[in-house]
Amino acid sequence: MILEKNDDFSFDPGILPEELKPAAGEFMKLVQARHLYQAAIKEVSTKLEILDDEFKARNDYNPIHHMECRVKSVKSTMEKINRKGFDLCAESMSKITDIAGIRVICNYIDDIYKIAELLLKQSDIELVREKDYIEDPKNNGYRSLHLVVLVPVFLSDKVEKVPVELQIRTVVMDAWASLEHELKYKREETISKTAVKSLKQCAEEMAAVDARMQKIHREL
Repeated sequence: MILEKNDDFSFDPGILPEELKPAAGEFMKLVQARHLYQAAIKEVSTKLEILDDEFKARNDYNPIHHMECRVKSVKSTMEKINRKGFDLCAESMSKITDIAGIRVICNYIDDIYKIAELLLKQSDIELVREKDYIEDPKNNGYRSLHLVVLVPVFLSDKVEKVPVELQIRTVVMDAWASLEHELKYKREETISKTAVKSLKQCAEEMAAVDARMQKIHREL
């Protein structure tokens, strides 16, 4: 299993857009609070690793192919708070649920729902929001299971409940999403309708591959 983490806690106020610079002092608090989100990622990723290890011990099979983790940069967090129209203060962090994110890449569709079910059964995990883009794909063909959960982070003097966003998808879904992002990155205004249609057709074809691979796996 590969676990990628963003441990960059640096913050240079000079990189901020002009409209955000007046709030730079306030958001130094955000820099100091980022360890909470990194800790929350450690909590959830450890839970997932333990579930994956247990599955391997019991069934000789790992449902999780790999995981990718990240904490949104201070600049990106500030920009999102500004776009949402929230007050430019550290307290607005609690209104943003994707500061900490984990992408869980599974082998098969069944694995997605099994991992989600096992995680959500744990007594200290609280489900905030669930969006199933596998059963109901986005208009562009995107497929994934999205969860936002609250996880307790135990500090020296208190317990903080911190949100973590999970995107759980198969290797096939992740391949399409990665390539679609690369093809459309900075081209949203110029990409043709034909290309958009072709990308959606690719998503549908890859979904069919996912289903066939799942069927083969069940038969083995």
